Amino acid sequence: MHPSVCAEPLREFKFAWHGVAANGKLQRGTVVAQNLAAAQRTLRDSNIVALRIEPRGRAPQPRLSAPQVTQFSRQLAGLLHAGLPLLQALELIAGSHTQAAVKRLVGTIAADIARGIRFSAALSRYPKSFGTLYCQLLQLGEASGALTTVLTRLADERERVAAQQAKLRAALTYPLCVLLFAVALTAALMVFVVPAFQQIFAGVGAQLPAPTRIVLAISAIASRYAVPGAAGVLAGAVLFQAGLRRYSSWRDWLDRQALKPPVIGTLFTQLAVARWSRALATLLQAGTPLADAFDTLREASGNRVFDAATRQIGIQVRQGQRLAAAMASCRCFPGAVVQAIAVAEETGALAVMLADLAALHERQVEECIAKLSSLAEPVMIIVLGMLVGGLVVAMYLPIIQLGNAI
Repeated sequence: MHPSVCAEPLREFKFAWHGVAANGKLQRGTVVAQNLAAAQRTLRDSNIVALRIEPRGRAPQPRLSAPQVTQFSRQLAGLLHAGLPLLQALELIAGSHTQAAVKRLVGTIAADIARGIRFSAALSRYPKSFGTLYCQLLQLGEASGALTTVLTRLADERERVAAQQAKLRAALTYPLCVLLFAVALTAALMVFVVPAFQQIFAGVGAQLPAPTRIVLAISAIASRYAVPGAAGVLAGAVLFQAGLRRYSSWRDWLDRQALKPPVIGTLFTQLAVARWSRALATLLQAGTPLADAFDTLREASGNRVFDAATRQIGIQVRQGQRLAAAMASCRCFPGAVVQAIAVAEETGALAVMLADLAALHERQVEECIAKLSSLAEPVMIIVLGMLVGGLVVAMYLPIIQLGNAI
């Protein structure tokens, strides 16, 4: 039996320690190691004399962030390209890295490699850090002897996706922040400024204009319920966030709603199609059979609607249905994409067409983000001007009328 199948994963435990540092001061902390001897060795390497070490149970599995995975892929590809063996490259990364999570995880993977476990199998034990697509591509790279090339492509692709996500976040965050600022400013005027005008208008005794009466009524409600309202909004946001983490049906609903707005929905659809097409094209170009590729694509799109469609497409393709027909039955892919896939199936150029579709939709995403960024500033200025300007006009309208009467 292959070692990667029969070998058990290495267990790591947490140890609490009290000791003396190199400067002579007493210190305490925790260290993660496979056993007590390894914990003592780690402290000794850090120039700490351990006075007491106590086990604290099994350590949780380390988890790398997306930038850390990208950096690891780039570093490992560079070391392999320089001619280092895989085990030596992993040990070098683990020994030289300053981040504890990376040092621990890469060190464990290196120990697995030393025991004879395949690299992709060792990575698959950390699904929260390395996704199914990542491990599948590395497995194909191992089988074909092109591990360095695959790691380089993965690093390039992850860097490109990260840059695209950063642009998307910037395009959506800026108008949201300006809108929240406008709402907060309007609420502050309603609570602290408008009541002063109300006292002035109370001594006039004349009939106030309708806009002024509306603003005064809103100000009275805001002054009375400002604190409970803010607390309710904050509690609702916290509960909604907790519900998204706990209930998958909430995340499904949120992803469905994200695809519905006219501009934002089109942007998210194009982004999901680009990721899905790029991932499937990469798998097909690496030699994965079409029927087997959809198990790897379960979370490739970044949208749960498309992920559910991927599972359904995989079932239909394995039953003998054409890919284009299966995609059309899901009703989430644009018609132009389905037609292009149908043509590619007839000509036998499915992988090439998927790569072209991915490139096309990535350009469309870039263009849409650029348009959102260019339109966000004037739209937010108009919204802010209408809120504040309308409030100022409503407050000064009685004063202007009174001056005209005099």
